[in-house]
Amino acid sequence: MEPEQAASTATASGAEGETEQHVDPWNVSGGADGKIDYNKLVDQFGCTRIDEALVARMERLTGKPAHPFLKRGIFFAHRELDTILDCYEKKLPFYLYTGRGPSSEALHLGHLVPFLFTKWLQDVFNVPLVIQLTDDEKSLWKGLDIDESRRLARENAKDIIACGFDVTKTFIFSDFEYVGGAFYRNIVRIQRCVSMNQVRGIFGFTMDDFIGKIAFPAVQAAPSFADTFPHIFGSRKDVHCLIPCAIDQDPYFRMTRDVSSRLGHNKPSLIESRFFPALQGESGKMSASDTTSAIFVNDSEKDIKSKITKYAFSGGGATLEEHKAKGGNLDVDVPWKYLNFFLEDDVKLAHIGREYGSGRMLTSEIKGELTTVLVDMVKRHQAARVQVTEAVVDSFMAVRPMAAQP
Repeated sequence: MEPEQAASTATASGAEGETEQHVDPWNVSGGADGKIDYNKLVDQFGCTRIDEALVARMERLTGKPAHPFLKRGIFFAHRELDTILDCYEKKLPFYLYTGRGPSSEALHLGHLVPFLFTKWLQDVFNVPLVIQLTDDEKSLWKGLDIDESRRLARENAKDIIACGFDVTKTFIFSDFEYVGGAFYRNIVRIQRCVSMNQVRGIFGFTMDDFIGKIAFPAVQAAPSFADTFPHIFGSRKDVHCLIPCAIDQDPYFRMTRDVSSRLGHNKPSLIESRFFPALQGESGKMSASDTTSAIFVNDSEKDIKSKITKYAFSGGGATLEEHKAKGGNLDVDVPWKYLNFFLEDDVKLAHIGREYGSGRMLTSEIKGELTTVLVDMVKRHQAARVQVTEAVVDSFMAVRPMAAQP
């Protein structure tokens, strides 16, 4: 087994009696202070930090400035991103693959992060994209009725399409509708390569888990292989794949990379993000089932303002005097963290950081800045989503030839 797969689901040990952080594709919890130690996570998973040289190379090759998510270290780790840049430089084909597990009526802002970044990658590289909706996974893990999972997949597809993807280069598929043929053949090939002991070590499964859970990782792995999509790539196995995702998805693709060469495929490359914090603070991932922990793309202006005012954890001083004397704590302040994700203006962001960090800007003022940014962003998303009809969804999900690279 390769070293990258040998690392199991990440559980970081602290001092005796301290809470350990735990990260897997379904559960994320911080250490004693509630925070995720990303340096430790990178070491445990065996991926590599994105450095300034890699970002500079991407800018040089594409002729485009790096996305704020890259410049600000939100997408911070990778597996062989340099291989994808080699492909782009040599005009060799590759494609993008990302996904969503549909378990809520609408996406929250944390769900948008990988899609906003993937949209930018599609624009700068001009390559095909496949988006997997794992409605089968949510039926297995969340106990959702199969028909309800299928319905939520289509609803979530509308939010994804509203991000602005190019229909001529984007294929969105639901597992319940698309699994079969070449896709299923690759699923079975992967399943034959991974033992029960390996899958338990990677994902932490127990003997009490459904057999569907144990079999599922191969379903998420298979889209990493180009010939899973014969209507786009035919039977080609030489097309590389780049997967933008949050770092909790890394275990799936450590497993995939381990079996790739045995099946005659290239190893998929990954570019991985930090977690988007809950309104209440940096304690792991938000929950779609807790509406007070997140801002959703179907929230009203009133809802957004209310949630930020009531629930967004502040790093400001306990009193006005203390705040002016010591300034806001940018390390824990949620409005500041959210602005780092969604305020595109670097100069304005730096100004807010200085003013709030020094105590010259008050908690109410930084929350007001965030409210303005998010209300505008959500309104634009809602306007785009209104244009996404059932026919538009069908066009993205249709199995049809697409413009793959030569």
